[in-house]
Amino acid sequence: MVFSNCNMLARSLFSSLLITGSAVSVAETFVVAVDPPDHGRLTLQPPLPADGRYTAGTEVTVTATPDPGYVLDSGYYSVPFRWGPMYFEAMTGEFTVTIDRDKHIGASFIPTEDVAHVDVIQDVVYAKPGVKTLKYDVFSPKGAAGLPIIIIVHGGGWAANDENIMRGLARELTRDGRFVAVSIDYRWAGKLDGDAQPNTMADIIGDVFGAIAHVMEHAAEYGGDPTRIGVTGDSAGGHLSAAASLMIEQIGERGFGRLPGVFEFRPTYVPAGKTVAQVRAEMLDAIKAAAPSYGVFGPALLNHYSEDPAATDTWKQAIAPLSHIPPATVREVPQYLTRGTEDPLISDSAVAEFVAALVKAGQPVEYVQVGGASHAFFDWKPDATTKATFARYGVYYANEMRAFFASILY
Repeated sequence: MVFSNCNMLARSLFSSLLITGSAVSVAETFVVAVDPPDHGRLTLQPPLPADGRYTAGTEVTVTATPDPGYVLDSGYYSVPFRWGPMYFEAMTGEFTVTIDRDKHIGASFIPTEDVAHVDVIQDVVYAKPGVKTLKYDVFSPKGAAGLPIIIIVHGGGWAANDENIMRGLARELTRDGRFVAVSIDYRWAGKLDGDAQPNTMADIIGDVFGAIAHVMEHAAEYGGDPTRIGVTGDSAGGHLSAAASLMIEQIGERGFGRLPGVFEFRPTYVPAGKTVAQVRAEMLDAIKAAAPSYGVFGPALLNHYSEDPAATDTWKQAIAPLSHIPPATVREVPQYLTRGTEDPLISDSAVAEFVAALVKAGQPVEYVQVGGASHAFFDWKPDATTKATFARYGVYYANEMRAFFASILY
């Protein structure tokens, strides 16, 4: 798998040098650091030079080999980003990294028993509405047939990460063999994917609905039941999973804000031979529960990301799950909410406001505060700190979440 540099990433501070008054130019080079892996080894071809620099454009083939009793979790390269390293990963034992800026290269290995229960289909493409190819990963228990499906939507401020960051949660949700889990990706907000026109929040919500439509169409191939679906997600994915469960009625074809008072989401993918109205009807019947974790639910902290001069605060209302809770007498969608007590980004009062609105609408809701946890405890990355946080908090509350979904979908 080739790891291509994302258009949003800044150019390296290193630049080509030209010796003035001479025809001799110095080739641009970049620093590459190899993260020493636990429980396995890495080989790079061509080998890393003694000075730790490769010439720009070098294609480095990386081979990741696990120790006995372990398997590859992912191979990766990482670059600095706003919240620490941004990882670009592949679940293949051999991958290629193009050297076009300073990078870290590494691999993560996990015990074989951690994935012995599940088959993984990686990088299923469901749409390509712009620069980025949209895809998802499927985690099916061995021998799965007709199981309920849990859709997982990753976080990252609507502007970072991809479906790989939720694979730890996907593995836990499938551990008892009762669910298929599908971790989906979507467009980043604004022009961060390199699109000429900004991706709006309406586009992103459309991506989530499009991914779900694709999963439902191919559910039998994954051992899943397209009529029994739950959704979950953390942080930005908490907002998007809540929207996917509560705002299905807003699926339509009239556009978002093109007509006064009309705010509809068109799924990025619509199965051949089906109308958007049919997709909406099928999702209204199929999506039965949600578990949004430490998400943004009200309009105050949301951004519509539209450059339309007509955009007002009503556009924020139109993307807020808080503003679109159906009465339980019309459609019941139980919600399981979690938040770490030490979360610096999502306040207890903001989640409590959402809980109160759900209760007022008659919706079943459970709100669990996770003692001592900060933000993003359901994330999974190759670094030891993230893994330890997931082991401490994510594993236990993934089990609680699984029990919640079982109570609804079985």
